[in-house]
Amino acid sequence: MALVAVLAAALTAGGCSRGERFRQFEYEEEMFLALDGSATVYVNTSVAALDALRGASFSTTPSALIDRDAVRTWFTTPVTRVIGTPSLSRRSGRRFVHVRVDVDDVGKLTQAAPFAWSTYRLTHEGEMYAYKQSVGDSAHKDVGDVGWDGQEGVSFRMHLPSTVVYHNAGPKNLERGNVIVWEQALTDRLHGEPLVLDVRMESQTILSRTLLLFGATLAAVAAMFAVVLWWILRRGGKPAL
Repeated sequence: MALVAVLAAALTAGGCSRGERFRQFEYEEEMFLALDGSATVYVNTSVAALDALRGASFSTTPSALIDRDAVRTWFTTPVTRVIGTPSLSRRSGRRFVHVRVDVDDVGKLTQAAPFAWSTYRLTHEGEMYAYKQSVGDSAHKDVGDVGWDGQEGVSFRMHLPSTVVYHNAGPKNLERGNVIVWEQALTDRLHGEPLVLDVRMESQTILSRTLLLFGATLAAVAAMFAVVLWWILRRGGKPAL
């Protein structure tokens, strides 16, 4: 499952979704959620957006060297673990950082400074699970002129473990199946315009359903083979006419 998450994140970063092939975001949170409440979150953000939105203090100077260990430390909290070494990139003259964070209980993410602008709630309601994330105010930190032209966006993307029966991402949601994305203009996020991620999903994971279907198929094949074998043995025991 970890390998699937890494591959999916790589495909997303590479712009493999047709709807998002040419869309670039200044700040992205991409969450792979499990029904037990654990999650992996990939954060892909410009240093400028990280400072302005989350109150970090990394240099936004294009020529500045970004200390990967400092980025790791900033995302490491009592409830989060940074997996691997944060990677760096550059786009539109701005430095970007890419971090993978694991959390055992998504509800506790609000206790981690990098994610404290949101509240997170995963509940089991009857035959469904409900996930709700309310993204609140930003840090309102002034980062000066970093080259933003007002067209930049932010996104919150979720890879859900089971079939989605409801979401509030709207009819223009760019993803399909169990991958849902919410978008917001960077200017709105800078001003702290509220954003709510609301999802209902089935209580049976897609993986378990697939395994059950595979198991049922194997059982049916085995039963058919047994019947054919019994018929052949029975025919073989009869005297020839």
